[in-house]
Amino acid sequence: MKSIFALLAVVAAAALAQPAKPAADAPKPAAQAATPAAQDTKPAPKRSATKATARRHLDARHCLDKPNNTEIIKCAEAYL
Repeated sequence: MKSIFALLAVVAAAALAQPAKPAADAPKPAAQAATPAAQDTKPAPKRSATKATARRHLDARHCLDKPNNTEIIKCAEAYL
């Protein structure tokens, strides 16, 4: 039991003893001051991967009447 606690203490000490990140990762102040208006605006919302079509909201259940999976998929893809 003591060996487990000793091992945990060594691991915790090693984690705390790691050096801090260098200041090179910090953003440059000149670049931030150049675009103050850009900081006030919200980022644009991400677009979906698929294009919204007019048929997207229509009912495609009739595709399930097709005889095999390949034809069902081909029919349903028109609604994506």
